[in-house]
Amino acid sequence: MMRKKDTASRFFNTTTLIIAGVVLLLCTAMVFLWYGHANSMQAAPALVAQVYFDGEYRIADGQWQNIEPGKHIPSTKGDVTLRGNFHLATPDGEYIGLYTDSTPIALYTDHINLTFYEGGNELYTTDVENPLYGNSACYEGWIAHVLTGENGPIEIRIHNPHRFGNETAIDALLSGTALWTGVEFEKGALESGRTQRDIGLLFAIIALIVLGTALFSTLIHIKNSGIIWVFGTVILFAGAYLSYSADGVSFWSESVIFNTTILGYSMMFYMFFLSAAFVCFLKDTKTIGIITVALLGAVNAALLIWPMFTKALFYDTWLYWAAAQMLVNVVLLGCLIREFLVTKGKARWLYIGSALPLISFGVDAVMTHLGLWKGGISSKYVFILLFIAAMIVVLRVIPHGINALSKAKALESERIALHAQLTESRVSTMMSQIRPHFIYNTLGSIEQLCYSDPPKARELVHNFAKYLRGNFGELDNPKPILLSQEMEHVRYYVSIENVRFPDMTFLFEMNAGDFYIPALTIQPIVENAIKHGLMKLSKGGTIRVVSYETDSHYCITVEDDGVGFDTDVLLDERKHVGIRNIRGRLAAMVNGTLDIHSTEGVGTTVLIQVPKEV
Repeated sequence: MMRKKDTASRFFNTTTLIIAGVVLLLCTAMVFLWYGHANSMQAAPALVAQVYFDGEYRIADGQWQNIEPGKHIPSTKGDVTLRGNFHLATPDGEYIGLYTDSTPIALYTDHINLTFYEGGNELYTTDVENPLYGNSACYEGWIAHVLTGENGPIEIRIHNPHRFGNETAIDALLSGTALWTGVEFEKGALESGRTQRDIGLLFAIIALIVLGTALFSTLIHIKNSGIIWVFGTVILFAGAYLSYSADGVSFWSESVIFNTTILGYSMMFYMFFLSAAFVCFLKDTKTIGIITVALLGAVNAALLIWPMFTKALFYDTWLYWAAAQMLVNVVLLGCLIREFLVTKGKARWLYIGSALPLISFGVDAVMTHLGLWKGGISSKYVFILLFIAAMIVVLRVIPHGINALSKAKALESERIALHAQLTESRVSTMMSQIRPHFIYNTLGSIEQLCYSDPPKARELVHNFAKYLRGNFGELDNPKPILLSQEMEHVRYYVSIENVRFPDMTFLFEMNAGDFYIPALTIQPIVENAIKHGLMKLSKGGTIRVVSYETDSHYCITVEDDGVGFDTDVLLDERKHVGIRNIRGRLAAMVNGTLDIHSTEGVGTTVLIQVPKEV
């Protein structure tokens, strides 16, 4: 029973619940987005009666053709003229008759200019090339005018100044005709785009939370916080695009120029930062990806500046932007394919997921050009899927980053404590080598030699100074030193002691190459050999220092033929601080070891081993 409870506890942990909540939320959003798209016809206000245009059309100076429900009329093949009248039908589709009322008729315009004629007389025009209107008519939204048809057929001449991007504009115009019933109409239009607009606002809020998390991650130095910044920015612009491409946006935000501009900016920056996010995942082709995205950034900047200094409208730059983004997508797809081929395991899914929005952008561009759909439909759904994946990644990265940061701080604290211990150990070792009696004895020897052998006294002073300089110098050295440097210090020490004990013999055999050991490692061992080994002999004695190497280690032995001792006494490290310090510094600084073997009446051998990989 306890095992089952523990399993359930591990499964229903906080992270799992958060991820499940995000997935459920996004799945719900996808359903509502699909439902809203499937049931929206640009204008879905509550109507008392249906209004539709019945008649014929022609493209440029071509032949007149009948307008048929559901038949596509292209808006990018030349100016289109509609000729006919508006009619009324019940909400069930039953024909009522010719529309002759004074209630204005609402028409949905997607960056097209309309000129209305009745009985050959011009009634009304919306033309971006007309100085009266300027560029304020170049937007996606509603216009309304009284068009009764009492004086004969109505003609609507449609001019598309852009020739791209709004292939379905005339289809939307004809399918979106409605009676302008005032506030009720505006509410209906707003309601038709409410679901998508709310999802966009939700993404914007989530983006702010993610960006706040990125700021927090950056401040506490969490690894990979940069990718959180990029994803937060992508989500922010995706949310803006969803909100401003929703139906009824002209009633939600009445500044039509702002609506068009923010829609273009959000598309441009969404794809730019999404491309930058994919570059973060590249390895072998990262340089190519960085250069490609940098060039895209330069092109985007030029397109943003272009309308400021020319007569071109911002909408006119979208074609060039789409072409540049398509080219970049092809390059990035090549990089992702390359990474996929050289990568194994689960990491391949990352590159598959990264390719989806690049492909969906191309699909949307082609479908929009062909007039099959409009508004980046496939990109919206792909984004939502990737958003779910990205949020799961973020929810995994942040806890791992915090744990890694906590471990790093703990290791840093341990490092500081270890550094303090090593410093204390070096000071303790150094001070143990400069005992007052050693200084007094050395100075006494110098004094005697000044009378009996002045050249020898001068040499002893020189060696003593070198010895002291070496000891004091190690106080500020936290790093290991070369064996040759340590042996030089040992030789200075031995030359001093040899003056007092001329019958002692010191042999040095350096058979190994130079390697690193902690400072003041061998000299204290040699001193112990003199003090506890040779000085207890009646006379003489030999100390032999040998270095050699094996396949895996560098080795140093310090052997003496002194009196030896029982090594059990070393178990009480409180009485042998010097050996404890040397062993601790060897382990901490070079992962080395120190072993002592001694036989009473035979002598003592100290073995130091340092791994070669260190």
